[in-house]
Amino acid sequence: MRWEGNRESENVEDRRGQGGGMGGGRMIGGRSIGIGTIVIALVGGWVLGVNPLTLLGMLSGGGGPVAIEQQAPAQRPPADDQMAKFVSTVLADTEDVWRQLFVEAGGQYRDPTLVLFRGATRTACGQGQAAMGPFYCPADQKVYIDLGFYETLKNRLGAPGEFAQAYVVAHEVGHHVQNLLGITAKMEQMRQRMSEVQYNGMSVRLELQADCFAGVWANKAQKARQILENGDIESAMNAAAKIGDDALQRGSGGAIVPESFTHGSSAQRQRWFANGLKNGNVKACDTFSTREL
Repeated sequence: MRWEGNRESENVEDRRGQGGGMGGGRMIGGRSIGIGTIVIALVGGWVLGVNPLTLLGMLSGGGGPVAIEQQAPAQRPPADDQMAKFVSTVLADTEDVWRQLFVEAGGQYRDPTLVLFRGATRTACGQGQAAMGPFYCPADQKVYIDLGFYETLKNRLGAPGEFAQAYVVAHEVGHHVQNLLGITAKMEQMRQRMSEVQYNGMSVRLELQADCFAGVWANKAQKARQILENGDIESAMNAAAKIGDDALQRGSGGAIVPESFTHGSSAQRQRWFANGLKNGNVKACDTFSTREL
């Protein structure tokens, strides 16, 4: 992937030196949507042998506002941190693409913040932990990632490559786009009227749309800046396959239970990323209207 020398985003907050604050982290208040906007993001609870809806309940339960310690002032990553530089550059590229797309649609894009942390960190959606994988919190409009996840992606899930790593960021930014478009709020409203199986199905559609949005980003970035090299598309498609619900359930040694899927099968995730990549059009990402995912 060609990224070195490109613009880096200013919207990156480095909390890696702050510690996790495991004892004090709780929901800040109100109702929130948990990891990966609805459940956990890319790794999925199935890697850990945990039902994602259990984690969702932990992060979106009741209770009034809870006082927590104040976060230390936001810090920028060190200039010589190559991995931080990489994700900052990818984030900047998503900013450029989505700003333009929103302008073309007569709107205005609000940049998300990317938070780098280690182990655990406080969020407006509850306590975020590295074991949950990268996630987006709509309550504070921030993407959270422990960069150690990329070692998991490469060594444990078998999905190496810089463009696979970029796809992770672009997917979470896709959740931010959904939040700005009001899709996330509609999902939360529907949650109250659905059974667990029905809501799982809607969650799959939400996640596949974020995959498609990641493909739209890749399409536009390639046309504008020629970021792709040989093997990059295959790298992202491999990552999409490795993080399908069926692949994760199979890898955890459990039975494959389609009714429990929350992110989509490997084939579905590949199909929708490829759809966005091919069309480069947000309208091609309407996963909620189609019958065939």
